[in-house]
Amino acid sequence: MEDVSGSVTVIMVPLPAQGHLNQLLELAHLVACYGIPVHYVGSASHNRQAKFRSHVPPSSAASDIRFHDLPTPPIPSPAPSLSSPHKFPSHLQPAFDATSSLRGPVASLIRSLSSGSRRVVVVYDSLMASVVQDAASVPNAEIYEFNPISAFTLCWFTWESIGMAPPPEVEVDIVELIASKGFPSPLDSSTDEFLKFAASQNECKKFHSGCIHNTCRVVEGRFVDLYASATANGTATKHWAIGPFNPVKVPEKRSRRSAHGCMEWLDKQATSSVMYVSFGTTTVLSDEQIREIAMGLEYSGQKFIWVLREADKVDIFSGGGEARIIQLPQGFEEMVAARDLGVVVRDWAPQLEILGHPAIGGFLSHCGWNSCMESISMGVPILAWPMHSDQPWNAVLITRVLKIGLIVKDLMNQDDLVKSSSIEGAVKALMVSEEGEEARKRAAELGAAVRRSMDEGGVSRAELDSFMAHICR
Repeated sequence: MEDVSGSVTVIMVPLPAQGHLNQLLELAHLVACYGIPVHYVGSASHNRQAKFRSHVPPSSAASDIRFHDLPTPPIPSPAPSLSSPHKFPSHLQPAFDATSSLRGPVASLIRSLSSGSRRVVVVYDSLMASVVQDAASVPNAEIYEFNPISAFTLCWFTWESIGMAPPPEVEVDIVELIASKGFPSPLDSSTDEFLKFAASQNECKKFHSGCIHNTCRVVEGRFVDLYASATANGTATKHWAIGPFNPVKVPEKRSRRSAHGCMEWLDKQATSSVMYVSFGTTTVLSDEQIREIAMGLEYSGQKFIWVLREADKVDIFSGGGEARIIQLPQGFEEMVAARDLGVVVRDWAPQLEILGHPAIGGFLSHCGWNSCMESISMGVPILAWPMHSDQPWNAVLITRVLKIGLIVKDLMNQDDLVKSSSIEGAVKALMVSEEGEEARKRAAELGAAVRRSMDEGGVSRAELDSFMAHICR
């Protein structure tokens, strides 16, 4: 890409959670490809985590990204709790609260870089506004908000917070579903502590010069525009939909980055015959629910790859505390191996490569926005099982708006145990029914459109070029 820098420097300020760290690191790589130096800030352990799990191989990573390991107070790193009243990862709250200590070091970095740059561009995760607020007092600094969740979800959260009815162009059945009694509200999907933390960030958002969205206009263009309209307040704030923030071209077999054993197993399976099962990095499932999932997968008779690992702690590299050993029904893994029914993965899995493999025919997912965008990018339909946060709204987007997936369970009963019979039926519906095949065709078409959007002349590439031209004007 053309060097358009002209003494512009960019600082990325992510929230310390996996689904947020990786998005801003991917954006950092995209920006660095234009010849602009990028500074990525966080604690030492979270910077290490971002690099360790990056989609971009170290050999091809841009050299213009500098990581700043900023000092933070000792942060508790408790194990995820099975007894939490919410499925929300409340064990990560100490890391969110500790971000307040980054305000001073980030302000010092901005001032230091401003003296040698024509412009310092600060891109912050929408939940890190308080950390970057001092940039507003630096004359040659500009602040841009990065929204790591879907534009669809942003619209609903915004309409609800300002007491605005959804505009008439939103489908009536979608409005009625989300307005119906029992559909989870933001209050139901998060903890009081997290909601207070998020509210404290909102007070600091009045200084930003524009918004960046991890989405693509071929997926959510109208909702990007609706969000821009709902938040305009008489100003002409710019919005750029630059996503997806993951590679959209999966390596061929010969050049794969991952040597994970599940990839070799996938190579032996028929096209669209395997269900990929993963509930992300923050979901904690009870032993009883895990048993029901195991039985549901077995009874479905469909082949699967199941990533079964404990949710991330604050520090994924710390060995403190007793790690939970997730138990499957006795003999389950032996039965799966003997029947060549599937693979159980108990460590970090190369999700994007798995989703990009032609043998994958569906994704049983918690509907975290990263997972949704990766699945959409690869043209894989989703079997939606939302757990917390923005995930119920993402599930509605996937199953009712885009119609590229099916739902596992009633969205009105988030806390109920999902029985194996329901899981079996949902898996069969996506993998072998006519309804599932229609979702698979729509997902494939949308995935192809998303991949084209990232090519030269595509809409997402044009949005990225527009953002880069703006900050380098």
